[in-house]
Amino acid sequence: MWEMNKKQIIAPTRNIEDQISIFFPQIKQFLHEINQIILDKSQQTELALTALLAGGHVLFEDLPGLGKTTLSHALAKLAGLSFNRIQFTNDMLASDVIGINLFNQKSQQFEFKQGPIFTQILLADEINRSSPKTQSALLEAMEESGVTLDAVRYRLPQPFWVVATQNPLFQSGTYALPESQLDRFLMRLSLGYPSRSAERALLTDPSRQSLLSELPEVFSAQDLIVLQQLRQQVEVSDVVLDYILDLAEKTRSGLQGLSTRGVIALKNATQAYALVQQRTFATTDDVQAVFVAVAAHRIGLSELETQQLMQRVPVNY
Repeated sequence: MWEMNKKQIIAPTRNIEDQISIFFPQIKQFLHEINQIILDKSQQTELALTALLAGGHVLFEDLPGLGKTTLSHALAKLAGLSFNRIQFTNDMLASDVIGINLFNQKSQQFEFKQGPIFTQILLADEINRSSPKTQSALLEAMEESGVTLDAVRYRLPQPFWVVATQNPLFQSGTYALPESQLDRFLMRLSLGYPSRSAERALLTDPSRQSLLSELPEVFSAQDLIVLQQLRQQVEVSDVVLDYILDLAEKTRSGLQGLSTRGVIALKNATQAYALVQQRTFATTDDVQAVFVAVAAHRIGLSELETQQLMQRVPVNY
């Protein structure tokens, strides 16, 4: 039955509401399953799914040990995607990420040995512990879903999604991510400490440790590609567009305003969040739900300052 529905999705005779609504049960199940793994963090899990549907990369900024890696594994498994993890260190080279050309004695030719970046979900763990040169190895991949080595370009598996984590800059051995790389991340999120009830559940229920391995595949890679295409068809009214532009203009009264890429990212995230809410049209509430995660790291403000900035921009219905 589901195979038939997937064929119907791309049929031109079906309107956009029908095409999108086919996926609503899966979106609901996805959120239910992941919230069984990451307790009391429904806002963050909704935003993580939003970024995935928008085709945008996510940067988690948190102290170690707060569940970022667990969340990344859960997202990969529920999405039915291949998963690799890179532990960034200060002595890591770009070739450790992309791969290297090795000389084959038998064929007397160089052969490309793929690095861990050749996956669908890449967890770049503690990305700011590596040097800026190594961090920059991800830039082409994040922007163009490909990498170039010795003038040869290699395409990455699709969909390609980077989930990066960074430690706070006050910790030793960290480097600040350059603005050009920060701008490639659709969102910056933080899980924060778990609630008391969530932490009690982790302490008192040892069986929870096996839940990750039992997660079902809710989506397939092809489902996500279709959803990312359908996201572009979510209706954005003139009121919502004007609100996005008003917010962008407000950020530009300081030294570091929202770039054009950032404005496009805000619109894409707004459409994807509407999908997560199981709607085929976006509202100003959707813009507000994603604005801090999309804008704060781009304009150099804290989450609280970005929230306050947003509150000073009226919604003109």
